[in-house]
Amino acid sequence: MNESRFAHITKVHPCFNEKMHDKVGRIHVPIAPKCNIQCNFCTREINKCEQRPGVASRVMTVDQAVEHVRKVTTEMPIAVVGVAGPGDALFNEETFEFFKRMDEEFPDLIKCMSTNGLLLPEKADEIAALHINTVTVTVNAIDPEIGTKIYSNVYFDKKLYKGVEGFNVLIKNQLEGIKKLAENGVVVKVNSVLIPGVNDKHIIDIAKKVKEQGASLMNVIPLIPMHKFKDTPKPDCAALSEVRDAVEEIIPVFRACTQCRADAYGVPGKEDKHLDMTPASHF
Repeated sequence: MNESRFAHITKVHPCFNEKMHDKVGRIHVPIAPKCNIQCNFCTREINKCEQRPGVASRVMTVDQAVEHVRKVTTEMPIAVVGVAGPGDALFNEETFEFFKRMDEEFPDLIKCMSTNGLLLPEKADEIAALHINTVTVTVNAIDPEIGTKIYSNVYFDKKLYKGVEGFNVLIKNQLEGIKKLAENGVVVKVNSVLIPGVNDKHIIDIAKKVKEQGASLMNVIPLIPMHKFKDTPKPDCAALSEVRDAVEEIIPVFRACTQCRADAYGVPGKEDKHLDMTPASHF
């Protein structure tokens, strides 16, 4: 990893630098609706009210997303443009078409994406070639006994995997992909969802492993009780802080995450908006 490049990104990226979180904006474009895994805490939705990942008021075409970036960048300070869903960025070809357009028209914007990492080994070279600067990979377990409690199924290479077999496919690709990205000079942040009674004692092991693979930063985020974990309590601030403090002994931790929607744009926590505030007729 080129340290100066990493320093530049951490200096201006609101999801990598807590001091910039309420000063500089980002744009998430919802162009990736399809997903290839089922997390037991996730429900993807098209709606205008929920404030969480996996939600957008609508799905954009690539042309609409490019026009949206053009408009928003004239209205407010934007440093970052990214694809964060509402499905998985890598499982939607529109993601790559969009970043190709961004590379041509907005070469100075930091380009980032969020992914479950299942397709990372085969897509890492393409990600680097498109000058995507940062990738956030969600890794919630490295132990199959824990992982099978978090994931229901994994769809890979035209086959549906379940149980331990599915988790093993996922974690193998996540770890290989993180390593390949880091070797390609892409800054990798790992998100881990803290699920009380499931992986809360395990996140320290995740931190050690992803650091070995080349991850630069970690973000421990609280469970939003939904789907199969709807009756699991959200971790309180003390539990969250305890895990973050332990992880920080191993790898730097980002603590200001607001768990944004897939169509969020603006300055997080300050001038933050999402697409229901932008009429569809605009496009």
